[in-house]
Amino acid sequence: MDKLICSEFTLGRRFVGRLPHGKDLLTSIEDFCKASSIQMATFSVIGAVSFATLGAYDQKQQVYATFTQEEPHEIVTCTGNISLMDENPVIHAHIVLGDVEGKTIGGHLFSETTIYAAEIDFQELTGKPLKRAHDPTTGLMLWTLSD
Repeated sequence: MDKLICSEFTLGRRFVGRLPHGKDLLTSIEDFCKASSIQMATFSVIGAVSFATLGAYDQKQQVYATFTQEEPHEIVTCTGNISLMDENPVIHAHIVLGDVEGKTIGGHLFSETTIYAAEIDFQELTGKPLKRAHDPTTGLMLWTLSD
């Protein structure tokens, strides 16, 4: 890919709400998307988690290396998007967490991240939904876009 390729969307519904205590962060967002028939969106989350699973992509081996944070952390920032993969909504999110001493850690967000208390700002996008597919160059599931 030699240049930026984009799809244009218009703003759909906007949701602001509280995520459920003790539930998985990604699953909660995914369940909301399914129940609300959302295929494309962006979101941000603030709050706290009692357990987190994060990761980073090893570009040489083309796999994610994951790690857990078993103690409570504040969600300094969490941002992501929703698109389709195999006709189902899929969440792609990154998160930065802070501990009680102000030290931060971040990465790609994975399931087995338990919500302590969290608020979400969710913006639906309307238009032809982007779909994720395997990218042979990176090994990642990326949006399929064309000129």
